[in-house]
Amino acid sequence: QVQLVESGGGSVQAGGSLRLSCAASGYTGRSLCVGWFRQAPGEEREGVAAIYTESGTTYTVGDLKGRFTISQDNAKNTVYLQMNSLQSDDSAMYYCAADLDLGLLGCGTRADFRYWGQGTQVTVSS
Repeated sequence: QVQLVESGGGSVQAGGSLRLSCAASGYTGRSLCVGWFRQAPGEEREGVAAIYTESGTTYTVGDLKGRFTISQDNAKNTVYLQMNSLQSDDSAMYYCAADLDLGLLGCGTRADFRYWGQGTQVTVSS
C-alpha cells in the first residue's frame, strides 16, 4: 500500500515562496500518479497539480500555472510542489495524494486518488 509523508509547509509573507515535499513509499518499481490538493477552512478541497511519475507529465490548474510547479526526484521517491509569489488566498492545508492504477490518461487533479497524506499547513500573511 502506498504511504505518503508531506513536509515543507509553514508561514510565509505574501510574495514569498515555499516548496512542499511528498515522500512516497510502498510502490517500488511501479508508476505513480501524484496530485497536490489544498483545502481552506470552510471551503471545498481543490486540485492544484498532478504528475505521472513514469513520464514526468505534469498538469497544473489554469489559474496557478504561473506560480505553482510540480516536479519529482525519482531517486528520492519524492514529489515537490514549488509555490512562488504566494498570496493570502493560497493559505490552506495542502495534501498530496497518489494512486497506482490511474495511468497517464487518468492522472490529473480530477482523478479519484486512493492514498492520501496527512497534509501540511501553509499560511500566507500580509
